[in-house]
Amino acid sequence: MTEYKTLQRAAEAVFVEKKSRFIGAAAPVQTVEEAQAFLQDIRRRHFDARHHVSAYVLRGGVQHCSDDGEPQGTAGVPTLNVLLKAGLSDAVVVVTRYFGGVLLGTGGLVRAYSHTAALAVEAAGIAVMRPCLTLSLRCTYAQYGRVAALLPEMGAFLDGEDFSDAVEISFHLPGEKRDALQKALADATSGQVVPRVLGEAYFALPAGKCE
Repeated sequence: MTEYKTLQRAAEAVFVEKKSRFIGAAAPVQTVEEAQAFLQDIRRRHFDARHHVSAYVLRGGVQHCSDDGEPQGTAGVPTLNVLLKAGLSDAVVVVTRYFGGVLLGTGGLVRAYSHTAALAVEAAGIAVMRPCLTLSLRCTYAQYGRVAALLPEMGAFLDGEDFSDAVEISFHLPGEKRDALQKALADATSGQVVPRVLGEAYFALPAGKCE
């Protein structure tokens, strides 16, 4: 498993150029079906618009774009290039255009679609999907305060806690930090608290927060 960049959330942005209104919508997706469903939802919401230009990139090298009636190369490719230049995967962008009666020309269309797509990506935010170990540990109530403080100090992210006869804590952690965490827990609890690895999964971290 290797890390990759995608969008944090679904979001929209609006850009107006010479009375044409462009609405950019971006979202994280994981399959072609999800990307197409997102496009169809945009089409339903803006059924009266003239064009719905789309582009998506999926892990594994899947790329797709559509001009949806705009002159070839003026809309779909510029929209796709926004995703590619940002290094995004598992992401879709749809730019809807309400024609304002003024022709923009080839260069104007390219700039408008790429700019609107970039605004939508900015609104959605970029996240790094990083492979992490999922773990759990069990500690006493007397140990809980120190253990709970130690986990974030060592780079772990809390997923859940269960309080019964003891405290069960579930969390995830970048794999390279596992040994340091184990040592810190052993030192803090005289070797009584040992984390158990449950598996591995991707978790989103804001761009620039991966270290």
